[in-house]
Amino acid sequence: MIVLIAGATGLIGKELVRQCQESDIEVHYLTTRKEKIEQQAQYRGFYWNPNSGEIDTAAFEGVSAIINLAGASVSERWTDAYKTEILQSRIKSAELLYQTLSSIEHQITQYISSSGISIYPSDKQKHYTEESPAVSDAFLGKVVVAWEAAADQFASLPMRVAKVRTGIVLDNEGGALPKIVKPISMGVGAPLGDGQQWQSWIHIKDIAAIYVFLLKHKLSGVYNGVAPSPVTNEKMTKVIASHLKKRLWMPKVPAFALRLLLGEMGSLVLESQLVGAQKLEAEGFQFQFVNLEQAIEDLL
Repeated sequence: MIVLIAGATGLIGKELVRQCQESDIEVHYLTTRKEKIEQQAQYRGFYWNPNSGEIDTAAFEGVSAIINLAGASVSERWTDAYKTEILQSRIKSAELLYQTLSSIEHQITQYISSSGISIYPSDKQKHYTEESPAVSDAFLGKVVVAWEAAADQFASLPMRVAKVRTGIVLDNEGGALPKIVKPISMGVGAPLGDGQQWQSWIHIKDIAAIYVFLLKHKLSGVYNGVAPSPVTNEKMTKVIASHLKKRLWMPKVPAFALRLLLGEMGSLVLESQLVGAQKLEAEGFQFQFVNLEQAIEDLL
């Protein structure tokens, strides 16, 4: 099997490539940086530029599935211009793939798109499943709605379309975890806001494994990419502090202070989504890291 990955050099992409290679799945990958193009036996790079509409169609040769992880990071400051980039980077990448596949001969039968749990409204009581109809009207909620709509159009080609609504990805080399760990390791860590907002997290190895699972089992539909045991922000802070043997003595960081500091981006740490992954488990997926303590022990 050959899979084409967009976003293969990002946080999830690097682990996904590793797991694909372990499973004898050959990887073609798309990159906007020509210096990142490699040509190895099981790992071949191809140039594309969604902004200009350029793509090397040789990338599709022999490919049976596409995994699209492409999209600008949401952890940069949300200026108006950058908010446009967050949205357009996700839409343009899907549009270029769709338009190209509509005009060439290919053997691709599956399209798997990254998505986000930010589609669910912030709530400290509600438990969200893939069937939950509520949609957030916040900025990231609107981004996810457009992102998934861009993925859904591949069903008309026709293809099986799967969307992975990803939670907080924990990895020791990037993403949220190093940012959470840094103040705690310096002895100035504290829960954010009231600390009772739910954080639906997932270990980097498990989120990559979900993509491989969907690929191998040819699954379609929406799946929540979160571990089975979400925790509150306060619990996550305490678990990390305990592992680092650091005392939490600072008062909780007030929500208004976070909003002053981060602006609209403060929603990343203050919103609450209690999300379940029962649909994946019902399909037979087995999480390697079920509890936060287990994940932190492995990562730190």
